[in-house]
Amino acid sequence: MKIYFKTVILLTVSLTLCIAAAVNCSESDEHKNNILYVQEQEKALASIILLNNSRGILPLKKPEKGKIVSVNIDSDYSAAFNNMLNRYAQVSTLSLPAKSVSSKSMKDLNKKIRNFKTVIILTTDQPLADPAMLKFINDNQKKHQLILCVMGNRAVLKNLDKFRQPVIISDMYSGMSAVYAAQVIFGGAAISSKLESGISQSYPAGAGDSITPVRLKYTVPEDAGINVEDLLPIDEIVNEAINAKATPGAVVMIVKDGKVIFEKSYGSHTYDGKIQVQTTDIFDLASITKAAATTIAVMRLYEQKKIKLDKCISSYIPETRKSDKKHITIKDLMLHQGGLPPDISFGSKLTSNDYRVRYSAAYNVKAADRCYMKRGFYKKNMWPKILKAPLGTKGEYLYSDLSMYYIKEVVERQSGKSFENYIYSNFYIPLGMQTACFNPRGRFPDERLVPTEIDTYFRNTTLLGYVHDQGAAMMGGVAGHAGLFSDANDLAILFQMLLNRGQYGGVEYLKGETVDTFTSRCSEQSRRTLGFDSWDPESKIGYPSFMASHEVFGHTGFTGTCVWADPENKLIYIFLSNRTYPNTGNKLAKMNIRSRILDVIYMAIRK
Repeated sequence: MKIYFKTVILLTVSLTLCIAAAVNCSESDEHKNNILYVQEQEKALASIILLNNSRGILPLKKPEKGKIVSVNIDSDYSAAFNNMLNRYAQVSTLSLPAKSVSSKSMKDLNKKIRNFKTVIILTTDQPLADPAMLKFINDNQKKHQLILCVMGNRAVLKNLDKFRQPVIISDMYSGMSAVYAAQVIFGGAAISSKLESGISQSYPAGAGDSITPVRLKYTVPEDAGINVEDLLPIDEIVNEAINAKATPGAVVMIVKDGKVIFEKSYGSHTYDGKIQVQTTDIFDLASITKAAATTIAVMRLYEQKKIKLDKCISSYIPETRKSDKKHITIKDLMLHQGGLPPDISFGSKLTSNDYRVRYSAAYNVKAADRCYMKRGFYKKNMWPKILKAPLGTKGEYLYSDLSMYYIKEVVERQSGKSFENYIYSNFYIPLGMQTACFNPRGRFPDERLVPTEIDTYFRNTTLLGYVHDQGAAMMGGVAGHAGLFSDANDLAILFQMLLNRGQYGGVEYLKGETVDTFTSRCSEQSRRTLGFDSWDPESKIGYPSFMASHEVFGHTGFTGTCVWADPENKLIYIFLSNRTYPNTGNKLAKMNIRSRILDVIYMAIRK
């Protein structure tokens, strides 16, 4: 007997390929293909019944990293099933052929799953007739949170009279039903079907529990009432950027009504074309860090009354009490109205004593490969310069990275935790975000990390998985204004939570009133909200789009990124690129690539 074990971190088969396999369609008429996909999805919905969920185990609330395993027994659709599970959480996989089911193999399987909290079993009806399999299931429901997904004849339920944990059963044996069942487990898809006739005392006629979506669903544009052909100009715009060498590659994602309806990669990591961009690739988000990390941290501390928006930073940072910064409020900083300069060129006065090419106890802050800053460099060199930075007119809008240096200090001092750990523990980990992090180098394979620049002036290396921004790099890659890396999917999860006014996966991360406060305009000086960028009525090129709602909020990033959320249209748009490779250029902005794509999206949803 062979039991195969591996950890699945990525979605390795694109949704497009899954669609083609599910409905056996060609690419010649994408709209018709997608209509067929939606029809297959509706059939899957009608065929799937959820049972034994009176305790509300499903959808899973806060999936713990490394604590979920999917066990495939006799299903041909485990790849599609597991790929979809891994859109929501890190799920390990085990596989056991049905013919190998025996008392011995079940005992071996018990050893493999003993350290997992949640065990998801995908099987057909055949193994459920085997006494060894039934004993395994009934015994393990006492040890684990067990979820049983069965594809086959519903009559097999009579063998599960002693089973009291959730059962998802479908009499439709297909890749689509497997994908849909996986989404049901995490609340990405709805379910409401009932048993038409009784199977046993435990499963009478009319039995069946309902689930409403609480997480992202992965589907096609037609599922949101959009014709995919209306989105085809996106391909032309991105390819125009690549051909003009405005960026080597990009990823575009669109979420409408809580559904991921468009997810596509373009080009390569570099202009040599050796590594093609994948939708699961991880990009340096640059200033999106301000919104996707720093601002949400402030929102949580604001709710806990540990930060007050109208309070001066001198209340939180004693070093400012005798400086000209003492009267700047948290609100001023969040709106970029504190009078601070845009930035400080920390790299301009570096000496050979400030960094080394080798790690040591004295040089332990890693800025890149073969570049280590002197221990305490931030506190001894950077922080004093930030405190002494010349102050302009308070109350006037001037976009400033320095604002977020101060905010990071406030977050750490008021939370009592390191900046990144506070964000990870309160948001990214419980939300099921798997890639969003600082300093991804070493955490993920290099081929997933998109390079941002060939640095010839400071770190003298290709920046791969190390933050592009010099100031953030000198801090060890973790800063309030830059340093966050992510794939598109994690950004979609985070901003869907914000669109849901703080709710995601059945859990409240922020109060609705808090989200409203931070994403609504409150300045007479600029388009900014508290920590977010917004619609600009004075833009001559349409920012972020000529057709954007006045409620839109989000942020852009220097490396060629953006994320925009529109509450009015229940829309999220994500664009990730590395336009700074091999060196900084401004073609992407001059060609208005990001805004033109959003124009196309708005035209498509308003048809």
